[in-house]
Amino acid sequence: MDADELTAILREVRDRVRARHPEASSAPLPDLMPLLHARDAAEAKVAAIGTVNPRRGGPLNWLAQQVKKTVARALDWHVREQVEFNRNVMACVQAALEALEETRRALAMLDRTGSELRGEARELKDMRAHWVDWRQEWEHKLVLNETKLLRGVAELNAAFQHRAGQLESSFRDRVKEQHDEFDMALERSSMDIQKRLWADMERVRSEYDRLIHTELRLIRQRTPVPSSAPASAPPSAEPTASSAPVEFAFDYARFAERFRGSEEYVRAGQRFYLPFFDGRRDVLDIGCGRGEFLELMREAGVPARGIDLSQESVDVCRGKGLAAETADLFAYLADLPESSLDGIFSAQVVEHLPPERLPEMIRLAASRLDRGGVLAIETPNPECLAIFASHFYLDPTHTRPVPHALLSFYMEEFGMGSIEVHRRSPAVESMPALASLPEDFRAAFFGGLDYAIIGRKL
Repeated sequence: MDADELTAILREVRDRVRARHPEASSAPLPDLMPLLHARDAAEAKVAAIGTVNPRRGGPLNWLAQQVKKTVARALDWHVREQVEFNRNVMACVQAALEALEETRRALAMLDRTGSELRGEARELKDMRAHWVDWRQEWEHKLVLNETKLLRGVAELNAAFQHRAGQLESSFRDRVKEQHDEFDMALERSSMDIQKRLWADMERVRSEYDRLIHTELRLIRQRTPVPSSAPASAPPSAEPTASSAPVEFAFDYARFAERFRGSEEYVRAGQRFYLPFFDGRRDVLDIGCGRGEFLELMREAGVPARGIDLSQESVDVCRGKGLAAETADLFAYLADLPESSLDGIFSAQVVEHLPPERLPEMIRLAASRLDRGGVLAIETPNPECLAIFASHFYLDPTHTRPVPHALLSFYMEEFGMGSIEVHRRSPAVESMPALASLPEDFRAAFFGGLDYAIIGRKL
């Protein structure tokens, strides 16, 4: 395809595009096709510089061609700069064509932009022409919408007020119904509580009457009973709570230190009784010894005093600032007013008393306790066979062990109730060999070396 045909095809395509989009090119653009043809022709001439024109074959022609080639080679130094100049000129023309093409494209773009701006200008002109009409119509619609909005708000406010009134009325009715139901339920509950209260009061009254009747019966039974031991009964050998002091041929304080334990050991074991005497106002320790229990009561803020037959023990207690005096427990309890105490403690004492005087001690202690007073007694546990092998007969002042069932019976006989028995000082701790025995057998025959029995005055 030659250049003319190609130029014709391009021109036809351009005409078709312009016919399809007439608004894309409203301004005429320069035609660069003649300049392109002139460039192509000049490049063809530049390319032919230095070549030999072809001729028909033959010796003469060959000779002419050789002569021309020789002359061309001889003149090459003369035409070299002209050839270079021509090439540079063509390069300049090519650059100018490219710049013109870019300019043409920029003009086309500016033409399209101008077309768009002209369209927008026409639209703005049309809007400006219709702006007054639009504004009047908009203001009219604004007035109508404001009127509708205010009317709607007024209707909603009226509906809200009506609904709020209905809800308030319904709420008041509901509250009134709930209040009535609550009053009825409260009245029923009050009647039920009152009935239960009267029933409980009747039950308490019957229990109280029964308790008073039992106590009066016990008083009638026990008041005429004389002392179980005659006035001339021989004194006990017990050094802390017997009827008369006993002189020993050995140092009993050193004996107690070795076989009963140090003061710290005894005090740690007697902390068990603190909850039972908490809040008491007047506690008596029968057989206070070195004053371990009295020290615990002082730490707990409970007023307490002690009695003991050993002057040496009383001096030790007084040296610690404790309230203690030398006295016989039977004479001391007999001199106290009835119901003057609310707590009595006695540890390792009853096993020193003659068996016939033990009931008298329990009777005197119970009679000196106020209603609800606590009586706590600690003594070796005869259910534990280990005490007979290693503990009980070490003390020569022990008379006989006292089973807890017998002490419980005495306490019940003289008006004590709520009796508790606690095994203390497990034998396996001091005799590890007992751990090899079956557990149930060990618990039955080698349990606690001591027991504590605690009762409350009815």
